[in-house]
Amino acid sequence: MKTHNVRVHRSDENLAREDQLAHKIARVATDPVAVDPDVTDMIINRIIDNASVAVASLNRAPIVAARAQALTHSPSTGGPGATVFGIQERVSPEWAAWANGVAVRELDYHDTFLAADYSHPGDNIPPLLAVAQHVGSSGADLIRGIATGYEIQVDLVKAICLHAHKIDHVAHLGPSAAAGLGTLLGLDTETVFQSVGQALHTTTATRQSRKGEISTWKAHAPAFAGKMAVESVDRAMRGQTSPVPIYEGEDGVIAWMLDGPDASYEVPLPEPGESKRAILDTYTKEHSAEYQAQAWIDLARKLHGEHPELTDPANVASIVIHTSHHTHYVIGSGANDPQKYSPTASRETLDHSIPYIFTVALQDGRWHHVDSYAPDRAARPDTVELWHKVTTEEDPEWTRRYHSLDIAEKAFGGRVVITLTDGRVIEDEIAVADAHPLGARPFAREQYIAKFRTLADGLVEPAEIERFLDTVQRLPELAAGELDQLNIQAAPGVIDLASAPKGLF
Repeated sequence: MKTHNVRVHRSDENLAREDQLAHKIARVATDPVAVDPDVTDMIINRIIDNASVAVASLNRAPIVAARAQALTHSPSTGGPGATVFGIQERVSPEWAAWANGVAVRELDYHDTFLAADYSHPGDNIPPLLAVAQHVGSSGADLIRGIATGYEIQVDLVKAICLHAHKIDHVAHLGPSAAAGLGTLLGLDTETVFQSVGQALHTTTATRQSRKGEISTWKAHAPAFAGKMAVESVDRAMRGQTSPVPIYEGEDGVIAWMLDGPDASYEVPLPEPGESKRAILDTYTKEHSAEYQAQAWIDLARKLHGEHPELTDPANVASIVIHTSHHTHYVIGSGANDPQKYSPTASRETLDHSIPYIFTVALQDGRWHHVDSYAPDRAARPDTVELWHKVTTEEDPEWTRRYHSLDIAEKAFGGRVVITLTDGRVIEDEIAVADAHPLGARPFAREQYIAKFRTLADGLVEPAEIERFLDTVQRLPELAAGELDQLNIQAAPGVIDLASAPKGLF
């Protein structure tokens, strides 16, 4: 890896094209380096993971609406279009990216990478798969494109913090998806450069979508970034240009949206000929909740078994979670969001409330992607009482570990101190989730398949489940035009297209 210094430049400095970050990203995308076998295996795992959570979302309101929008846009020219999860109809690829992106993101249940900023790198897959289906790419082509998408997103997330400036994390997704599409399509460096710039320019937005009363837009935001990446590539392929330098310009993203005119970032990128291995630094979720809640669910389940008396609020005086700055201020009491303690809050809000999540996991000894968020579950009086005794505090050591670049030290948990009404104090801690590569039960192919089977049960017929799993595990062998086989058909009666809400289209 080579570290590149990225700073703001005055217009009269005339920063050369090849010295701009967007161009360096484009050069990584156009490097013909082979994909390592272990990276290929992980890409297959993540396609399975995305399919799992997309299937589980098929009848949730955001995907019903997004799917209805997509179905009004027939396949465009240049190819036969792309498939939409759960159905047979084909649509224009940017709209397939939209619908499938919402399905993948809706439950907050797929992979994650956290560093200077945070991300869900699996959000790169829907736009890449949609375009690959449209143009008739092979499995090997798709693998190369996904490897690039993950690499660029992880490298940007390692170096450039967006959330400190209240910019939503999808601002790193637009460029990474555009770069991945460049690799997939075999585009030249200049075209990818223009695509990356346009994708970044059109996908910067505020973090209000993840603040306070969190709306359904949280699921749409990454899908919008993927759709914009597809459209940016289309424009660049037609010779259209983008604002330059998009990152470093005196009126650009860094100067006015991030750390300002005196900013300086160190962005790591692979050298020419160096394998793209960033996907191996990422991790998926065992539980349907914000990633920083994963370890806390596991610790709460453990405490449920060891100390059953903690489930009764009458026995508990206070629960204080000592954790990282990010966890405290984004999903903890440090966010100062009263909605995080409201039993009538939306699902999107509750999955960003560590006080709620820890309480329910502590009382139930488990976590379920539907039951744990049910309105009657959130409103249970004993839960509300215990929930309001849970607070978070920042601990500098856990903040340091959260930002550590050493994978063996990097942590997303913390320490909990539970004071009982009889004066006893129970303390415990956890560094990473059980499913993390360094956790108690790391996810491997077996766990990804089990997750898919669990979430697809009752929604997809058994034969279709087996067909998909067989196909995806043969991804490197799939020939040009065979990627439609990665779509999944819902069982008869699961999807009622006629009941979708009406809009403009």
